[in-house]
Amino acid sequence: MDEKNKKVEEVKVVKKSFNPHEKKVDEGRLIRILSKDVPGNMTVYAGLTRVKGISWSLSNAICKVFKIDKKKKIIELTSQDIEKISEFAKNPKVPKYLMNRRNDLESGEDKHLIGTDLDLQTEFDIKRLKKIKSYRGYRHLHGQPSRGQKTRSHFRKNKTKGVGIKKKKAAKEERTTV
Repeated sequence: MDEKNKKVEEVKVVKKSFNPHEKKVDEGRLIRILSKDVPGNMTVYAGLTRVKGISWSLSNAICKVFKIDKKKKIIELTSQDIEKISEFAKNPKVPKYLMNRRNDLESGEDKHLIGTDLDLQTEFDIKRLKKIKSYRGYRHLHGQPSRGQKTRSHFRKNKTKGVGIKKKKAAKEERTTV
């Protein structure tokens, strides 16, 4: 009998030490990578794509260069790993076709921009197109599609509300006036 009681007590101790919610709290933390908060429960492969400017292919390249398992959770990365990833993402040594700014107009070199730098550069490019009055610049200036979409049925830029929304508003106004 004493042996059975000891086994039962040991099992109870194991069950008390295991807390399933404890791990979820740790995984739910946000990890800051390149000034972007990434949930800790995401894989490295998917989590890196949350940063603006890092595509799936660049994320894959980062995992291969640093020999990080793609399915590893972001929370499991050390601070040194995160620093290495940040430095590599700012100046990646990858083939030209993985860069997001090839043959830059000002310098002529291949760059990879991330985050707000990418947003600003895109904005400057659109301003330049408008300034030189190119076809794409003209389309941007007038709020029209610049990549060949038809403007009759598909392309909409939140100019008018749909038919269903207009009917709902009209019905609501009738009820309030009566």
